[in-house]
Amino acid sequence: MAKRSAGILLHRGGAGAREVLLVHPGGPFWAKRDDGAWSIPKGEYDDGEDPRAAARREFEEELGTALPDDAELRELGEVRQKNGKRVVAWAAEGDLDASAAHSNTFEMEWPPRSGRRQEFPEIDRAEWFPLARAREKLLPAQAAFLDRLEEEGAG
Repeated sequence: MAKRSAGILLHRGGAGAREVLLVHPGGPFWAKRDDGAWSIPKGEYDDGEDPRAAARREFEEELGTALPDDAELRELGEVRQKNGKRVVAWAAEGDLDASAAHSNTFEMEWPPRSGRRQEFPEIDRAEWFPLARAREKLLPAQAAFLDRLEEEGAG
């Protein structure tokens, strides 16, 4: 079965200046990748777990700040990424200081076959992007979430 993730596309600003918050994956494999490598804050969830609750949890884990409990979440549907992972997302209007983001970490053997284990942040940075620039930064499949945000009239 394909892995599944849930995430939140945070957006702010008016129709002409709409911006979305994206995160860049941490770790050595992503260090030199930029355009086409960013993502919405998201993470995997298990069978029987509420995807909406997982999206809120992953938002907090990746950014170090919780989405307010009263934030209205509007479903943006699901996409299938190139690697087969299915991602379901919700849009939420809000603002936060992207420069203050601090992520949870993961551990992996690095360099490969060295026997050494190193810890890396799950995301190494977060940034606000205008919609046009966000389309260039996002993993290609996730750009559909921007289309859906605009179709709803939020963009």
